[in-house]
Amino acid sequence: MVVTDCNSITGRFALTLKLAWRYLLVLAGLAAIFCLTHPVFAIVPGMLAAFILYFFRNPKRTVPAGENLILSPADGVILEIGEVFEDRFFKDKTIRVSIFLSILDVHFNRSPLTGEVKYKHYRPGKFLPAFKSHASEYNEKNFLGIENSGIKVMICQITGFIARRITCWVDEGKNLAGGDLIGIIRFGSGTELFIPTETNLLVKKGDKVKAGETVIGILPGINRTMG
Repeated sequence: MVVTDCNSITGRFALTLKLAWRYLLVLAGLAAIFCLTHPVFAIVPGMLAAFILYFFRNPKRTVPAGENLILSPADGVILEIGEVFEDRFFKDKTIRVSIFLSILDVHFNRSPLTGEVKYKHYRPGKFLPAFKSHASEYNEKNFLGIENSGIKVMICQITGFIARRITCWVDEGKNLAGGDLIGIIRFGSGTELFIPTETNLLVKKGDKVKAGETVIGILPGINRTMG
């Protein structure tokens, strides 16, 4: 699936329909059956269809300018911030920022940094509730590493109890701008962001963040300003 991160209303709604049409088609069929058999229940598929459109909404985001900014890769609430050893892409100590997405949050993931995708790895797993502390260890994951001028960040998309499908639209070699759409996790999930330990953090546990808008931290060593 090729995705264009269009800021126009029609472009954003077109992406919503592209992701939602299968669900809407099934619900339309159920509504038709209920209309013929039990009309009083026909409202249920209609309500579910409204929720599906709401879940796949793609609101316009104003991306802060500056290549030294690390942006949030997801909407949600920060569950935890701590130092960990990351052995896949960094192979070094990092700061891990864990974000929980409720079923009501926007579920599109966005690139936290301008750079090139240098690493991608999918790992099968379980579907424990994303807010559980051990969910990250056992649940299905998709890792995406991005590098710019020797500075690395890595995003980890994590499924949850309701979320059963991770979608990532970018591959190794893809050049991204900060705030570009990179994927979506369907129906409640978690996202982790791994960043350099020397990052100047601007968020704390419990903060509400928005993908592509909230600045998680400021990177050292990259001082160019985007036009």
